[in-house]
Amino acid sequence: MLKNFNKAGKAIVRLDELVAEGFNPNYFTHYWKTAKEDVYLFVYEYGFLKRKENNIEKYVLIKWQDYMEK
Repeated sequence: MLKNFNKAGKAIVRLDELVAEGFNPNYFTHYWKTAKEDVYLFVYEYGFLKRKENNIEKYVLIKWQDYMEK
């Protein structure tokens, strides 16, 4: 599901769109913490980070990159 919403490697999707497709953010395989202390949760190679913009809950979607191993 996350792959379908994130075809370019990074995307921002409204929470309600993901939930309507059956997305459950409580299930993840691992996480990655950025230098800015943001924590992305991953389902295999696709990660998500919850954000609120203009009172709308959204997810920033990313794809796992080799540099994240460090």
